[in-house]
Amino acid sequence: MKSVSKIDRYVIKKVRERRQVLGISQASLSHDLGMSSGFIGQAESDKYKTHYNLRHVNDIAKILKCSISDLLPQQPF
Repeated sequence: MKSVSKIDRYVIKKVRERRQVLGISQASLSHDLGMSSGFIGQAESDKYKTHYNLRHVNDIAKILKCSISDLLPQQPF
C-alpha cells in the first residue's frame, strides 16, 4: 500500500491543528465537507492512506476560516 506523501502529511497536520484550535470535531468537519463521518479520522490516522485533494483543502479553508496558504508549506518538499 502506498503511504501518504510528506506534503499530504503536512496538510493533514495543519488541518488537525486548526480544527482543534477552533474546537471543531472530526465528525463536524466531515459533515461540513459532505463526506462520511470517518473521513477526517482516516485522514488524520497513520493507518490509512486517506488524504485531502485540492478541492478538500479549498473547502476546509472556508470551514476553518483561514487561507489555503495557512494549510500549505511555504517551501516545496
